[in-house]
Amino acid sequence: MTTEQPSALAAALPAARTAETDPVPAADPPGRRDFLAKAFGVTALLSAAGSALGLLRDLLLARYFGANQGTDAFLVAWTVPETAAPLLIEDAMAFLMVPAFSLALVLREERPQGPDPVRQLARATLPWLLLALCALTAATALGAPQLVDLLAPGLADPQLAVTCTRITALTILPFGVAGYLGSALRAHHCFPAPAGIYVAYNLGILGILLTCHAALGVRSAAVGVAFGSLLMAGLLVGPFLRRLRRGRRRRSHRGPAGLVLIPLAILPVAAFTLTRQAQVFIERYLGSGLPAGTISHLNYAAKVSQLAMTAAILICTVTFPLVARALAAGDLSAARDRVEKDLGQAAAVVLMGTAFLMACAPSVVALLFERGAFSPHDTAATAAVIRVYSFGLPAQALIGVMVRPYFSVRPVVRRADDPQTDDGGRRLLDWYPVASMAVGLLVTVVVGLGATPRFGALGLAAGNAAGITTTAALLMRGLLLRGIALRLPRVLGGQARLLAAAVGAASVGTLAGELTTDPLLATLLGGVCVVLVFAVLGAVFGAAEVRGPVLALVRALNPPPPAAEGKLPHGR
Repeated sequence: MTTEQPSALAAALPAARTAETDPVPAADPPGRRDFLAKAFGVTALLSAAGSALGLLRDLLLARYFGANQGTDAFLVAWTVPETAAPLLIEDAMAFLMVPAFSLALVLREERPQGPDPVRQLARATLPWLLLALCALTAATALGAPQLVDLLAPGLADPQLAVTCTRITALTILPFGVAGYLGSALRAHHCFPAPAGIYVAYNLGILGILLTCHAALGVRSAAVGVAFGSLLMAGLLVGPFLRRLRRGRRRRSHRGPAGLVLIPLAILPVAAFTLTRQAQVFIERYLGSGLPAGTISHLNYAAKVSQLAMTAAILICTVTFPLVARALAAGDLSAARDRVEKDLGQAAAVVLMGTAFLMACAPSVVALLFERGAFSPHDTAATAAVIRVYSFGLPAQALIGVMVRPYFSVRPVVRRADDPQTDDGGRRLLDWYPVASMAVGLLVTVVVGLGATPRFGALGLAAGNAAGITTTAALLMRGLLLRGIALRLPRVLGGQARLLAAAVGAASVGTLAGELTTDPLLATLLGGVCVVLVFAVLGAVFGAAEVRGPVLALVRALNPPPPAAEGKLPHGR
């Protein structure tokens, strides 16, 4: 494998078929639907288990340590794994390596003889990745004092934050390994092991918290994070090696290189992920000057709010390899259709979750956190932040759908036999998501600075929601520029119908939740009302993502009488 500058879009996709010239493809064939259903089911089950364990982790943090200057110090240190996770596991690494391994698998199928492109890709990328991760780990640990001072200059206990930061810096290497191996496995359509990494991660944290919280205090959480990251990476090594060995059955004679590495393609992907994560930096920076506990309230609110996005992100995780394969094969029409479906399905899931949070935030926070050191004041502050955060959740989900195909158009590798051209305009488009995120950050900063002096943490949450919504709107335009021609009237019309259903569901759920003061009963009553009203209104408004499942459920609950099937009236 060799390295060189990026080629143009036309060179990367020489046989691309545009959306305008292709007929609209039919629905997914039964085999594809079965695969997606099974993959989503396994991924959803394991991810739900990981989320449940993560919630238990946060419950223990609240119970043992509450919301004070100690938890603020730990959460500043947690910025390291919070930044490393999207960069090395969830976003940047997946954006880079899922399309790369997908292209390698396409070449493996097209060229059964010669060097295995999958093994070739691993040999060319994995050693350099490990070296870079080790250097980044060491630099973060050594620069912990400066990093803490940069992130939270007003912190009450900076030395505790420095200690925790040096411990959490150890997550960088295993996170990177887990992200690389998980991307390769998902490209192979292997989902169970990658979906289980957060189960292993949170089990490691819980084990250390339960056994060491009394002796180590809040430092036990940092140690648990480091230990859990090691379990995460270890879970993926075996499945990855088993799939890598399959290339040994190929003929070993040397042939022409199948793939060419494009190192500069890494830069816009990494820059976008870091720019997106900078929203957390802004919150921590501005929040460090507010009363003690503010950063903790923002953290607990973000953790609860993100639960509404779990299923939406799972949709993109499962379908991303399909989009990457379509783009690797040059089928832009199939990629567009898949993205449109994902946008609708992700919006349906996250808007229903948003309606639930709007209606039930106080009872949910009281039910989950209000015990031990977590006071009713903390409950009220956290619930208020959740409701403001929720305005940005739909945009968060849509960005997760849109940015994956955007970066897959020109992955980190290309075919060696593609013509080599140099199109500066196309290379500039690689940076469009970064520019979109930068504009969103500017909105976040302006709104945050303007609203924080008066509204405190609510002003920070409002800035977050406004900024991320701005970015989502810009990225939707960027897909058109990239060649994935979304049918915007259809997409936006579907989003509007889902939004109307969510508004109605949140209103009814709020009224239902206020009928009782018991947190459990209020959560159950409000949640049931939200689900039922969202389903009814979505079906009435004609939202396909809701109407289809509702009609299927109705048919399942009311099957036709057996005697009426296959019979003709008498006399015929």
